[in-house]
Amino acid sequence: QVQLVESGGGLVQAGGSLSVSCAPSGRTFSSYAMGWFRQAPGKEREFIGFIRWISGETYYADSVKDRFTISGDSAKNTIYLQMNSLKPEDTAVYYCASRTSVSSSSHLHRESAYNYWGQGTQVTVSS
Repeated sequence: QVQLVESGGGLVQAGGSLSVSCAPSGRTFSSYAMGWFRQAPGKEREFIGFIRWISGETYYADSVKDRFTISGDSAKNTIYLQMNSLKPEDTAVYYCASRTSVSSSSHLHRESAYNYWGQGTQVTVSS
């Protein structure tokens, strides 16, 4: 069974930085793209960004562009999310996800595009 495990969440003050990572456990698999989403209390899960391994392309939601950076190691299906200039509104549970088949980039902002998900890690930004 494929599992993704996020780590590195925690509490940080506004304006600070935090990095979270996501790595697979269980059986090995190859991914085409990996993404990050988040869900704040009382809100729907929100797309943050993705990385497409074949081209190294990254794409970000407007709400995090220029503050968050996605990187990773395609051979290990490991993905990182570096978060800078954090704001209280960035407080959420952060989820990573993996897509194993080819897809147009235009679909990779959708939750339905991803096959596997992590259990989430809490990020709390205090004001």
